[in-house]
Amino acid sequence: MRTRTYLDWNATAPLCGAAREAMIAAMDVVGNPSSVHGEGRAAKGLMERARAQVAEAFGAHGADIVFTSGATEAAALALSGKGMHCAAVEHEAVSSWCDADLAVDRSGRVTVAEPAKSALQIANSETGIVQTLPEGLAVCDATQGFGKIPLAFNWMGCDMALLSAHKLGGPKGVGALVLKQGLDVEATIKGGGQEMGRRSGTENLIGIAGFGAAAERAAKQLAEGVWEEVAEKRDYLEALLADGMQAPIFVGKNESRLPNTMSLITPGWKGETQVMQMDLAGFAVSAGSACSSGKVRASKVLTAMGSSDEDAACALRVSIGPEVTKEELERFATAWLSAFGRWRKRAA
Repeated sequence: MRTRTYLDWNATAPLCGAAREAMIAAMDVVGNPSSVHGEGRAAKGLMERARAQVAEAFGAHGADIVFTSGATEAAALALSGKGMHCAAVEHEAVSSWCDADLAVDRSGRVTVAEPAKSALQIANSETGIVQTLPEGLAVCDATQGFGKIPLAFNWMGCDMALLSAHKLGGPKGVGALVLKQGLDVEATIKGGGQEMGRRSGTENLIGIAGFGAAAERAAKQLAEGVWEEVAEKRDYLEALLADGMQAPIFVGKNESRLPNTMSLITPGWKGETQVMQMDLAGFAVSAGSACSSGKVRASKVLTAMGSSDEDAACALRVSIGPEVTKEELERFATAWLSAFGRWRKRAA
């Protein structure tokens, strides 16, 4: 039986053991968090513990964490009807609500003219490039950075932030909107008035419990330097690939990047083809954001950074995590370089 290697952590991180255990335990909690009887109070207590875990990990106040079905819903809650500005490098969950007219330079840096009317990601899911946030920013998409790089909402200088559980080892289908103290939002989902009237609907207690546990674990790993080791392994992979190529194009190589992300452009060799060939070889990688990589088109992130449509369609993203070993990366490099050699012969 062939062993597969998962190298697509920016799409979704594997569910961590702490989250799994917390979710299994939450399945036995029968009450509705909005009920006032003992069972309801037990469910409420479990939910508030998770809220405190997320707040502690993100450097925020628990009362300002609004649980949602994910970062996409959090973006809608934060941005709907606001007429905000963003750059084309933003995830569609953000750019769908904004005018994507902010300038992006070739290094991936975004110029924000009016922070109070703008949204800006902390890190890009495709390239890993980390932004410097301007003071007074309205909304920050922190989904990719949370748990991988040091972040604290209370010093980020923004009014709102978007979080997603499954990017840091929690379950899919749960996230949060984080609000600056004293700030409020109008609910887009109305009903029973849960989440302090900001997001109605019975809370996903099992998912929220997993989110809290994953956030606590992520903060612990970050403090222990685990992601510095991940960066070393990412750099090791880039060196292996560079040894077998001529003038490799690593996007953001000299910029501040997420410690786990490598984006490689091989002009003429379609990213989708690379993904399929690596999949057959037993490796899960991607050609870009998981929300768009199933579509045959150039990466809008790379075109915004100045790449041609042709080159932007020839990108490969490898995103790793703490459990990925150097041996697995060596096997991937061998498989990719072998496929690269075959492609180069055909293209000659």
